[in-house]
Amino acid sequence: MSKPKVSYKFYATLLDGYQDYLRSSEIHQEYWGFSENPSKTEDEFEMEQLQGLINRINRVPFDSEAADKGTAFNEVVDCLVLNQKTAREDMSIVSDKEKGIILVTFKEREFKFPLALCREFANYYKGAVPQVYTEAVLSTRYGDVLLYGYIDELMPTCVHDIKTTGKYSVGKFLHHWQHIVYPYALQQEGNDIFDFEYNIAVMAKYGEPKTYTEAYSFVPDRDIPRLQAHCEGLIEFIELKRDLITDKKIFALDE
Repeated sequence: MSKPKVSYKFYATLLDGYQDYLRSSEIHQEYWGFSENPSKTEDEFEMEQLQGLINRINRVPFDSEAADKGTAFNEVVDCLVLNQKTAREDMSIVSDKEKGIILVTFKEREFKFPLALCREFANYYKGAVPQVYTEAVLSTRYGDVLLYGYIDELMPTCVHDIKTTGKYSVGKFLHHWQHIVYPYALQQEGNDIFDFEYNIAVMAKYGEPKTYTEAYSFVPDRDIPRLQAHCEGLIEFIELKRDLITDKKIFALDE
């Protein structure tokens, strides 16, 4: 059976990028609101967020130690859940039980994760299926949108997304969209899973790592209209910025 024709294709975390752009002023206040001499003005920060969103849409390669650290930790957890070695040729994972660490080499960077922390996550996901691709079509007033992405860990009754960060405050991921997109897509595929957790590993430069959980429930009558409105806003944005967009997949012109 052929897939339905869609007008746009959005991956889940792209919706986060658009949300961050919309929240530029709020985010600027969070970081620099109490500074008499901020390192960047609100206008400069908004322009930075705009360029970052355009780069993300165009899939411009970028170098981020924080992103690489998150990728490395996810892979370690997946390997422990599946009880197998990594299949990635660009990553080396070595366990040092004497030192109580797992050493990961990735993109010429080395990351050391406490073995106890890795096991804590893996034990929590016992029986999970890692890296599950999901997609679904969402109707909007501008046409159909294909929403897609990879679920970090899928359990029978809950979707889990692993987050690594150096600093955490309550509700850090409230404005993200994975906890709406993934349950929506799963339900469109016939899997009624309403619960979602962001499982957060806080690994600061100093001190022991800490873990937190943000739990959300997907309520279709409430969340689908919100998702439609957000996608429609992103559609309006990319149509206005169409001359800056070089990667046409977002316009479903890649097939």
